[in-house]
Amino acid sequence: MKLIRRAAWPAAGLLIICYFVGAAVVGENGVMAWGDYRRAKAERGVTLARLEAERARLQHRSQLLDPANADPDLAEEMIRNQLGYVRPDEIIIPLDDSTDARAAAQRR
Repeated sequence: MKLIRRAAWPAAGLLIICYFVGAAVVGENGVMAWGDYRRAKAERGVTLARLEAERARLQHRSQLLDPANADPDLAEEMIRNQLGYVRPDEIIIPLDDSTDARAAAQRR
């Protein structure tokens, strides 16, 4: 009985140490999770690069649409695409393969 009492505190301390060592190796933030962190970092790096490229493209486009110095070609392109404006001297050639386009081409 006396031997058990003397060994109880060191055994409890050893169990606590084993718990923390196990958590440091296989826990959520342990050594084994480093590979997952590296993979997630690489994936987020790819996403970041894609988003930065998109941001640069949008920033360039917004500079072209600056009211003080708007690019007339881009403004005309946007007006035509969004509002469907066509000049009277233009001929429209449909590019889709719809049945209406094929029927119109056969009639000509």
